[in-house]
Amino acid sequence: MDIATIGGILLALVSLIVAFSGEGGALGSLVQPTAALIVFGGTIGATVASATMRQILNVGKYLKVAFFYKTEDPLTIIEGLVSLATTARREGILALEEQIESFDDEFLQKGIQSIVDGVDPELVKTMMTTELDYIEERHKAGAKVFELAGGYAPTLGIIGTVMGLVHVLGNLKNVSALGPQIATAFTATLYGVSSANIIWLPIAYKLKRRNAEEVLTREIMIEGVLSIQAGENPQILRQKLVAFLPPKARIAKAKASDTEAGEVDAETI
Repeated sequence: MDIATIGGILLALVSLIVAFSGEGGALGSLVQPTAALIVFGGTIGATVASATMRQILNVGKYLKVAFFYKTEDPLTIIEGLVSLATTARREGILALEEQIESFDDEFLQKGIQSIVDGVDPELVKTMMTTELDYIEERHKAGAKVFELAGGYAPTLGIIGTVMGLVHVLGNLKNVSALGPQIATAFTATLYGVSSANIIWLPIAYKLKRRNAEEVLTREIMIEGVLSIQAGENPQILRQKLVAFLPPKARIAKAKASDTEAGEVDAETI
């Protein structure tokens, strides 16, 4: 479970509610079924009309990725690839076939299987890159659904407010009721703007972030598989793959390597 995504949304919602009640507002006045129907029903309808049926049917999967997906650790992947490179140099490429099933990632399994089968390096690169492009496109499609919702929600909120004001202006005889009716009308705008900026757009951004993280790990896998096929030195491969990581991760990796080296020296002594 992604605590940041869930906690962030809850924090934003609670902050709005606490601030409203702190100013003396009645929480019951924020509950307006008609405004909710206009904003959320309209937003969902407009999003469904704009997206493809495949995107709509996969909304559950997109939400699962946003709230529960656990990103693979690039350092773990790098060490796995270095281990494969070591095995390949010692025992040959064919020896990797026994280790294919030990990897949970299907993308990496296919890459290793390709080089074990003796597929041409350029073809291996083309196949893996093409699959990565497809994965990235699929992820972008998921984020686009929530971006659409985030764009439509504020507009639907304004429409709901306008509809409410039309109703108010059409019944000016009861002047004492104008204040509550106008407040009710503006609740739709509140629903629209807050849902866009607290729910829809943050989820879209989170999916984009997930996509960037997965693309990075897949690029590391592609480079690693091709380097193993080329018979590169495992230590050179490690340095090459660590270069994909941000500076902080590289420093952490360097410290870990120094610690391991120190432990080995101590054991030797």
